[in-house]
Amino acid sequence: MGNPITPSDETMTDGQIEKATDIFRNTLRKHRKEFGTKPVQDVLGLRTLGTDLLAPFRKCVEAVSNLIVRVVQVVRSRTPQEALDATGRAQYTDKPVVAAMPKGEGEQAEVVFFNLGRYVSDDDLEKEYEARGLKPADPYSLAAVNEADPAFADEKPNSTHWKDSEGKWCYAAFYRGVGERGLSVRRGDRGWVDSWWFAGVRK
Repeated sequence: MGNPITPSDETMTDGQIEKATDIFRNTLRKHRKEFGTKPVQDVLGLRTLGTDLLAPFRKCVEAVSNLIVRVVQVVRSRTPQEALDATGRAQYTDKPVVAAMPKGEGEQAEVVFFNLGRYVSDDDLEKEYEARGLKPADPYSLAAVNEADPAFADEKPNSTHWKDSEGKWCYAAFYRGVGERGLSVRRGDRGWVDSWWFAGVRK
C-alpha cells in the first residue's frame, strides 16, 4: 500500500518557483524586441494576467504528471441538476441518480486526480483511493472543476463514484465525445479503462 499524499510531497518548492521565473524572465529578454512598450504596459495591468500565465505552465506540468490537484469554489446551494447544468455540457443521465447525488461540504474543495493506466473495477478503485490517502470526490466538487475548466476533460476524462442507498455503484463522468463535451451520471459497475482520471479529496 502506498503512502498517503501530504502537502509537502506534492507542493512546488521555492527553488522551483525561482527557476521557473528565471526561465520565463530570460525568455522575455530574448524576445523583448517583439513587443512594444505600450501594449506590454497595458497587459501588465490586466487583473487576470497571473492566472493567464499560469494556465500553460499548468498544462505542461500535467502532461508529465500522474497526479493533478485543482482547488475550486463549490456552490453547494445548487440543486444537483443545477450543478450539472452549470458545466454547460451535453448530459446523459439517470434523473433519479442525479437527484440523489452526494452534495459534499465546504465552499472550497481541493480535488486530486490520479490515473492508473489500466482497467480497474469499482471495488478495486476504492483500494486505490485508500492507498493514496484519498476518498472519492463528491460529484458537486467534480462538476465545479469541469465548470471552471471545460477543456480539462478533453484530454483527461475524469470521474468519481459512490454507492447509493441500495448499495449500488453510481458515477459522475466528464469527457469529450464525438463533437461535444459531455457528462454522464448513472448507475454502473462495469469498471474503468486506462484513460480515466479519478477524482478524490484528502481524508
